[in-house]
Amino acid sequence: MLLFLSAVEVQSGALDVVAKFGAKADEKTDLSKPLSDAWKEACAAATTSSIVIPKGVYFLSQATLEGPCKAPIELQVQGTIKSPTDPKAFKEPKWIEFNKVENFKMSGGGVFDGQGTRAYMREGCDKKDFCSALPINIRFDYLTNAMIQDITTRDSKQFHVNILVCKNITLQKFSVRAPKDSPNTDGIHIGRSDGVNIIDSDIRTGDDCISIRDGTKHLDIKGVTCGPGHGISIGSLGKFEKEEPVEGITASKCTLSDTTNGVRIKIWAGEYGGTVSDVHFEDITVKNVSCPVIVDQKYCPSNKCKMNAESNVKLSNISFKNIRGTAALPEVVKIICSGKFPCENVELADIDIKYSGPKGPGVSECKNVKPKITGKQNPPACAAPVPPNPTPTV
Repeated sequence: MLLFLSAVEVQSGALDVVAKFGAKADEKTDLSKPLSDAWKEACAAATTSSIVIPKGVYFLSQATLEGPCKAPIELQVQGTIKSPTDPKAFKEPKWIEFNKVENFKMSGGGVFDGQGTRAYMREGCDKKDFCSALPINIRFDYLTNAMIQDITTRDSKQFHVNILVCKNITLQKFSVRAPKDSPNTDGIHIGRSDGVNIIDSDIRTGDDCISIRDGTKHLDIKGVTCGPGHGISIGSLGKFEKEEPVEGITASKCTLSDTTNGVRIKIWAGEYGGTVSDVHFEDITVKNVSCPVIVDQKYCPSNKCKMNAESNVKLSNISFKNIRGTAALPEVVKIICSGKFPCENVELADIDIKYSGPKGPGVSECKNVKPKITGKQNPPACAAPVPPNPTPTV
């Protein structure tokens, strides 16, 4: 349980990084030491503490804010914090990290600006196609009982948020902003975490709005708007050995607009084993989405796998219910399961997605699956064969 003082009590005894620790909102003086000093004092306190970054624009080179701490901490970010623009300024792929903290809250309406324009052009990178060392805007690692509320992350050089090995963390009224052509800028990336909630949030980026990797359990996504971007995606999975199961994933009351995918599960062809179970997509609105409903166990970006090999990941208890709207391409529903481990207990209920483009009627394609079909089905469920060379997804 999160234990925090009321807003009035917090403000009256808050640790102000400007007034007490000498931070300057001049866009050039490094916020790193004032923020670190404030965090150390708050972390050592025996009672709940609040740190305030007042309104203004700050420069921050890098920060790692670590626990364990003696009592709950609230970080109120009211200003805009800007990252170095040069990717070479970072020795590690992270900008701001919160690590091993329990009972933590961050709020305040502030902005973390990764200033990623230069990184999007891949300037200064040894490899022109991908720069693995580019920093993630915000990392939440090994957090327990955390609330992130009314915060924006903008133009990250890589993922905007990475949630790893966390338990009971909620992101509410959270915003992500990046251009639709910004590469590898997943909005919220989750792995090996239990009890993540993403509520009433707005994500606009150049990659997956939400990406769900191995070991994610009991994830609830509700009231999220996504687009532009690549949709809400489980995966990719199956690429690495000893991936942990993914289970208990629900996405509901979400709207996706002008995305390359809607709600999807993407699994590498061939490669390693794993399981995905108890996944439910419900009450989803799609607007001009290229591939609204997709299970792709032939995922093979840039032909970096053996397309003829079957996936070794087992999928079961998957449902798509009350998904409505419009598609940008005729492949409205595409469920391509593994020939080695066919999907089990898949349900399609009340799918009504219209395609009115020049490439013929919308289709629903299925392979290695016998779904339970109920309610309206537009296009007719599983009525079209999967072509020998399916359209690749991104």
